[in-house]
Amino acid sequence: MGNTTNSETVKKRRKWPVVLLVILLLIGALAGFICWNASRNMKAMNETLEAGMKALSDSCRVTPVDAGEYEKISMYGVMKFDVSQYDLSFPDDSYFGNLSVMTVNMGFMQMVSFVITPYSMDLPLLSMDFMYPFGSRKAYTEFYDLVPDTGTEEYTAVLAGLREFQDRYTKIEELQTDPCWYDDLLSVVMHKKLTREYDHTVRKMFCDAIETYMWTARGCAVLDEAGRAEKLRLTQEYSDNLIKNGGVSTDVFKKQLGEEKTKDFFDRVFFGTKRAQ
Repeated sequence: MGNTTNSETVKKRRKWPVVLLVILLLIGALAGFICWNASRNMKAMNETLEAGMKALSDSCRVTPVDAGEYEKISMYGVMKFDVSQYDLSFPDDSYFGNLSVMTVNMGFMQMVSFVITPYSMDLPLLSMDFMYPFGSRKAYTEFYDLVPDTGTEEYTAVLAGLREFQDRYTKIEELQTDPCWYDDLLSVVMHKKLTREYDHTVRKMFCDAIETYMWTARGCAVLDEAGRAEKLRLTQEYSDNLIKNGGVSTDVFKKQLGEEKTKDFFDRVFFGTKRAQ
């Protein structure tokens, strides 16, 4: 009886190294898959961003700005944002607005955030978040009506141009998003779902949004001093309301950086309201 019990105990002990080896192999395989997938997604994302920057530079001058302490933002140990900021101006050196670009590689998902905040014309704010979770793609393109009057002939023409852009992608699945306080500011918005096989479409959509946006700017008059002040006020109000009322991305930043630091980041870099003053 005693010998039988000892024999069973020895067999169980011998099994443990095998079980641990299998677990380690599975963990290694999972880590390898995540790294392989992340590498592919980073390549696709960077190619999309590079194409978008080229499209923008064809329409205006893009000048890098030092983002200072916000050039690298780390959150929760796995979210490490690379942040770039740019001044946008026209060939005559007149200031157009602020561009902020954020990229992050979280292993299981990669994302690029691209925000153009205009200050010299009554154009909407352009915000794009393109996400690459494994083999899926989520492309968010939003135009915020931060203007004093959306019913002017000039702005109606702007929206008409942006809706033509929107209409070119109606066949792509639209994602359902939760209602948010700023929905009333979104006359033109797209939340699209694709897969890796359509990365060329994702890249085309990204560039098309920028090119259409800059094309609509050609029909807009440059604001006078009072118009610029009102444009800045509306943009600052929207930024402050994001801090106050929250948003998906804003809440993440507030939780990690704190409300005061998040506001400073928004004002200095993300929307650049301080640079526009």
